[in-house]
Amino acid sequence: MLAATVLQMPPQSQSRNSGLVLGVCLDQLMQQPATMTAAKSLPDSELSKEKQLTTSRSMRCWPPPCFILFVSLLEIFVFVYVGSAPPEDSLLIYRPDRRLQLWRFISYALLHASWLHLGFNVFTQLLYGLPLELLHGSGRTAVVYLAGVLAGSLGTSVVDSTVYLVGASGGVYALLAAQLANVLLNFGHMRHGLAQLLAVIIFVSCDLGYTLYCQMALLEYQPGAGPTISVSYIAHMTGALAGLSMGLFLLRQLDGSLRPRLLRWLALGVWATFSGFAFAFNLVNSVTAQLLAEEEGEVIKQHLLHDLGMER
Repeated sequence: MLAATVLQMPPQSQSRNSGLVLGVCLDQLMQQPATMTAAKSLPDSELSKEKQLTTSRSMRCWPPPCFILFVSLLEIFVFVYVGSAPPEDSLLIYRPDRRLQLWRFISYALLHASWLHLGFNVFTQLLYGLPLELLHGSGRTAVVYLAGVLAGSLGTSVVDSTVYLVGASGGVYALLAAQLANVLLNFGHMRHGLAQLLAVIIFVSCDLGYTLYCQMALLEYQPGAGPTISVSYIAHMTGALAGLSMGLFLLRQLDGSLRPRLLRWLALGVWATFSGFAFAFNLVNSVTAQLLAEEEGEVIKQHLLHDLGMER
């Protein structure tokens, strides 16, 4: 069977190309004129768009989506190791009285209260995070996810500073909001942009509705006692806010055009303002609590000395 051909160059072209052209596939020779004709018939703008779309499709599978898979496996491993009821003295749980241990603002996302809690978060972040990571890369997706986790703990520490926090809901809602940002940035270049937008809205509505139903059911069967495990809506909302703002700031547009600078700086400003206020709030609270504890300790010390007749 003929696998390759050997062509002898014409004598008049020996000054330009001397020798033989080896290994030219027959099908390549047959397809070359058609390719050249198609290239000549398309305008430059259409060629550039087609080239960008082809490059975008070829980049979707490389590099592979490592971050979401790694985080999901890590959360499953920690749940199996720790159990369904993480202890209050765990080094990973977020506790307001140990807010100076800064890793707790992120590490709480590795703990979950039940198999249902873990399964829902892992399923959701795989469902929405993998397509986002395939399209925009692991780096951007990691920043969006971690920003949502951090925003969840920061928001909870400001609004409801007495609760302990577990679960990756802040990061999950950041991915959902980043999908909204992706649709807003690339709506004109998506085949089913409206369907993706409606899918996120319906999913979030069902999640919130189910959560409200469960809490009302617990209050009905345990009147006055309250639910044993409550849902932090602040973590959900602040995680979504972080995901939307960081998504508008970081995610790329598929057509290669530049988004308005005002939109980027506005999104970054929202995230920076919220984070700066939350960090300042926690710092002031921590310092104030420490000073009050020292003052209270000094008062107790003086009372003890007075009772013992050793007052100075």
